[in-house]
Amino acid sequence: MTFRLFVFAFFIQGFLFSQTQTFTEKNLVINRHVDGTLTSPANNTAYLAIIIGGSGPTDRDGNQNFLKNNALKKLAHELAEKGIATFRYDKRIVKQIRLRNIDPNIMFNDFVEDAIAVIDYFKTNEDYSKIYVIGHSQGSLVGILASKKNVEGFISLAGAGQNIGDVLIEQISKTAPQFADQSTSIINNLKKGKLVNDYPEALTSIFKKDIQPFMINWMQYNPSESIKTLKIPILIINGSKDLQVSNNEANLLKEAVPNASLKIIQDMNHVLVPIVGDDLENSKSYNEPNRKISIELIEHIVTFIESDK
Repeated sequence: MTFRLFVFAFFIQGFLFSQTQTFTEKNLVINRHVDGTLTSPANNTAYLAIIIGGSGPTDRDGNQNFLKNNALKKLAHELAEKGIATFRYDKRIVKQIRLRNIDPNIMFNDFVEDAIAVIDYFKTNEDYSKIYVIGHSQGSLVGILASKKNVEGFISLAGAGQNIGDVLIEQISKTAPQFADQSTSIINNLKKGKLVNDYPEALTSIFKKDIQPFMINWMQYNPSESIKTLKIPILIINGSKDLQVSNNEANLLKEAVPNASLKIIQDMNHVLVPIVGDDLENSKSYNEPNRKISIELIEHIVTFIESDK
């Protein structure tokens, strides 16, 4: 390569690099349970969206062991491109796993406390005058319960409208109908706060003894009732190809709060990407981080947040 071509290539590479760096990221420690990433657009903004992840050991990017889709990371980056800062964080169980010090008594309410701590941190910090919460999947209910103060608006993203026990009964009835009756009996007992000793071995991951206290705590809440307590603008979003959360769940939330905005995004799935094929493609996308996030999703969120001007 001649010197002139080298200089030209270096200039072009540097130009492209500068063009893509439109936001910055900084890791923050909120407290001993919560670590996360603050993503800030190039220009100052009054808007901050706190992103709360879904069920399981979900990290700040939306990933779990052996499932890397970067759903929440892509969400944060796209919002930053549109001028909205975000903070996304690891669920406390992720930090415990990394430190090899897992608390066997962790409860659903602990996740709510962590979300409140994040909201309070940024409210006290006063860098952002308008704070929004985006709760994805299980994080939707966590966000509902945490957003009763210090929040300007709430976004439910693929959130259930039913009690998690009823959601499980519905899912088991579809995927393992031979266990439907037994599962219904088990869940009814858990709703009453009763531990259960007998459950199908095939459903151990759902009903094993050591997670039953967590499930009992989670089952104390009905999202459609809890969301009624919010006195702030609400946006409810679901994807038409979500394999885990049906549009019916979003409709239940909308029925509970008629003034909320409801958006069903055609072909978007649970990890926030468009799916043009069948359920196999849909399932594979859970471990395909290079897929592009739904642009329509970003547009709806930005429009909702920026309407508060």
